[in-house]
Amino acid sequence: MYDQTRAQQPAGQNRPTAERRTPGPEPLLPPAEREQVLQRLRHALNTFADTPRDALAEAESAYDEATAQLVSALAARRELLRAGWAEQDTAAAAEIAEPADLTSQSDELRHALRQYREITQRLLQL
Repeated sequence: MYDQTRAQQPAGQNRPTAERRTPGPEPLLPPAEREQVLQRLRHALNTFADTPRDALAEAESAYDEATAQLVSALAARRELLRAGWAEQDTAAAAEIAEPADLTSQSDELRHALRQYREITQRLLQL
């Protein structure tokens, strides 16, 4: 059953302790952008009874905005990851590396691989 009062409350407010999530990775979208999209979606849900077609258009627009912001955020994150390990490849090709440098480079590449794995797994869970 739809609870209009609960739908108007900010996400996570008045939840029992058992329902609260443990801290995880940082959100893909900044909180302000997420809240703006969620507010538009709540507005669509709350106005559906009076203006169903307008509410549906608002929900579709909120979906499109969330999708565009997510694609942009993922592309920016990929560019940061790529820049980190691509710079190492360039530096390694320019110099003969010491064994300690190779270990450091390997650790940084492993870290980048973990970040790719984490973000991909999060996407697959959506």
